[in-house]
Amino acid sequence: MTPRLIFISGSSGAGKSTALRLLEDEGFYCVDNLPPRLLPQFSDEILEHPAYKRFRGVAVCIDARTIGVDEAEHSEALEKILSSRDKLIVFFDAQPHALLKRFSETRRRHPLGGSNNSLPEAIARERKQLEFIAAKADLLIDTSDLTPRALRDRIINRIIEHRDGVSVLVESFAFKRGVPTDADFVFDARALVNPYWNPSLRSQTGLDAPVSQLLNKDKRTIRFYNRLSEFVIGVLQDFDQSDRSYITIAIGCTGGQHRSVYLAQKLFTALTNEFNGVQIRHRDLPEAHSP
Repeated sequence: MTPRLIFISGSSGAGKSTALRLLEDEGFYCVDNLPPRLLPQFSDEILEHPAYKRFRGVAVCIDARTIGVDEAEHSEALEKILSSRDKLIVFFDAQPHALLKRFSETRRRHPLGGSNNSLPEAIARERKQLEFIAAKADLLIDTSDLTPRALRDRIINRIIEHRDGVSVLVESFAFKRGVPTDADFVFDARALVNPYWNPSLRSQTGLDAPVSQLLNKDKRTIRFYNRLSEFVIGVLQDFDQSDRSYITIAIGCTGGQHRSVYLAQKLFTALTNEFNGVQIRHRDLPEAHSP
């Protein structure tokens, strides 16, 4: 079940406003850019007042601009409220190049920008100010390569529709396009036999039967998967008994098309028999091939 109190924070341009609007549409009481020193009193008031029981929950966006006004005082208040129980901290981030592109395309001014610093400097300064919130986040969402529709789906699947127990995202990716920065565990499948070098399989993916059949017959691949699944299931069982609610498991290969997709899909199937709330994403497959 989704906690009653959700804190949204992260880099400007990374998706905070989108998340807050979507949560509001889903029945949450949302507050944008509340001064951090007011958070403890606000949370006590709003969670205990019967008038707010009609809302699905409460979502508060924490902005770097207000933290910088009185950093020492605000940091103390944030430390207190972010350490409380029955809350969810979601941090949205993106790679600097993605943030630069978004601000350039929209021609918006960065909240920490000014005549005395450049856009890259403002992005770096904001990231520094929010560092301690990111360190406490229950869920980190990297939106660098997410389309608006994919971002919306990620928010719905991982936050709004979260069920009891640990929530798991299994993700395949291509190392040549970078490692997912929001992954908790990263596994490298590049040592396994590569179907790409079979001309008849090159255009297919790990979701296609001929590729799966090839990898199912390869002893090294099956040995790799057995070790992987045993480790992951054991770790998730431990997390399921703790306060950790969100885990992202990333499996990569060179092109993110064959081996990583096959392993991620196979692991996803196994985990759905063990846990609730398991999702799959093939980051570097064309959208038409991703479930």
